[in-house]
Amino acid sequence: PEPEPEPEPEPEPEPEPNPNPIPASCSKYKTALRLSLLFYEAQRSGKLPPNQRVKWRGDSALGDEIVGGYYDAGDHVKFGFPMAATTTMVAWGAVDFKSSYQRAGQWANVKAMIKWATDYFIEAHTSKYELVGQIGAGGPDHAYWGRAEDMTMNRPSYKISASRPGSDLAAETAAALAAASIVFKGDPAYPGYSAKCLRHAKELYEFAEKYKGKYSDSIPDAANFYNSWSGFQDELAWGAVWLYRATKDNTYLNKAKAISLYTPTEFSWDNKMAGAQILLAHVTKETGYIQNARNFCNNLLNDNNRKTNDGLVFIQQWGSLRHASNIAFACLAGQALGIPGISTKVPAKRQIDYILGDNSRKFSYLVGFGKSYPKKPHHRGASCAGVGVGQCDINRPGDNPKVLMGALVGGPKAKDDNAYSDERNDYICNEVTTDYNAGFQSALAVILSDCGGDDKPEPEPEPEPEPEPEPEPEPEPEPEPEPEPNPNPIPASCSKYKTALRLSLLFYEAQR
Repeated sequence: PEPEPEPEPEPEPEPEPNPNPIPASCSKYKTALRLSLLFYEAQRSGKLPPNQRVKWRGDSALGDEIVGGYYDAGDHVKFGFPMAATTTMVAWGAVDFKSSYQRAGQWANVKAMIKWATDYFIEAHTSKYELVGQIGAGGPDHAYWGRAEDMTMNRPSYKISASRPGSDLAAETAAALAAASIVFKGDPAYPGYSAKCLRHAKELYEFAEKYKGKYSDSIPDAANFYNSWSGFQDELAWGAVWLYRATKDNTYLNKAKAISLYTPTEFSWDNKMAGAQILLAHVTKETGYIQNARNFCNNLLNDNNRKTNDGLVFIQQWGSLRHASNIAFACLAGQALGIPGISTKVPAKRQIDYILGDNSRKFSYLVGFGKSYPKKPHHRGASCAGVGVGQCDINRPGDNPKVLMGALVGGPKAKDDNAYSDERNDYICNEVTTDYNAGFQSALAVILSDCGGDDKPEPEPEPEPEPEPEPEPEPEPEPEPEPEPNPNPIPASCSKYKTALRLSLLFYEAQR
């Protein structure tokens, strides 16, 4: 049978009237932000909600010990450590640059993206000193090239506990939940959810401190894919500073300050030291943290010896664009938060523009963005033409049948702008993962905050008194973003005419 044609993307709901719209000169960043959030929907595991926008995905892995969360990459393992790091990175952008998401009409979608992860973490926190850190075994999972919806292999779960500690995993998950508690604080659509996230964050941080050890020693299968190379001190500092931001309890600030920090050469799912430095510089205003944050940004972004001819900061071959965009986000955020001496806005923004096609290849590394972008990312579900045997083949000629909208691929695998190939088998250049998009997406939020209007980083919220623990309610369904009342909406089949109509009116404003 011929594969069914790819349906047109679901039209975005019309945002509520916005008194501070994003100007046309920044529209590409708004588009990229929207696409990135679609990628996370393509990575969802579990029972999908009615408002799922990526329609070629279906329910999957409903037999997992903990249902939900995100598949890590083009495979179907749920690795808790990078999933938590991804969530913290995205939540940081949502906390400090909330207005960017609101102006872009993506606030409901970023909250849904964060909550899909935090709901999973809360369920994975099966007792005070126990956390499910991985579901699915790497070897058997990677040997299967097919859709998540069709998996039949055994999917074991792996936990950390008092006897099998994982301070890095527990503290990173605490950071994600603490950051999420700020995002959802006072949100009438999710009553009590902020306090629930914070309660679990506090318990997980206590777990991380009380039973110390590397999670990848306790979950050996994870060590083959996401080994904790930097140890757990960076996560203890990172988790503590996020708990301080969520609670304003100086106990957590002192815990973060008690950890010896250094100037790293990356900011990643493994090493959070740069993020901890920047946030400590922000909240303490102390010279030592300011100097370390400044050194991190200036050393990496102003050193032309680290860059390709087109200006990409190259750290290593695995996820080179991920590393560049993480550094860009951290330093753009640091400068926006007012840390003195960080003056790297131009080279930091250059990393994001490079990704979006401002390079000598004129090639966008974000799937679905621009005229020329990756057509064959290393992703099982996107490579499948349909359901059943023979529909999924890593060696299939031609483009992927499904367009993995918003996925950021790994990028050049050497300090050479041409060291990239759009081949499904090239899992260095063309792999996609949830953590690849996280810093990139948050960097977009910072850039949008500087695009017209009077946006400033969000002020530090006052902590809410924590209520007494109550039985945890069933999670509420994700609310749809509310469009303006419309008794006769335009169907998806005509969305291109609607878009053209809007663009034509913009031209007349340009001619005023």
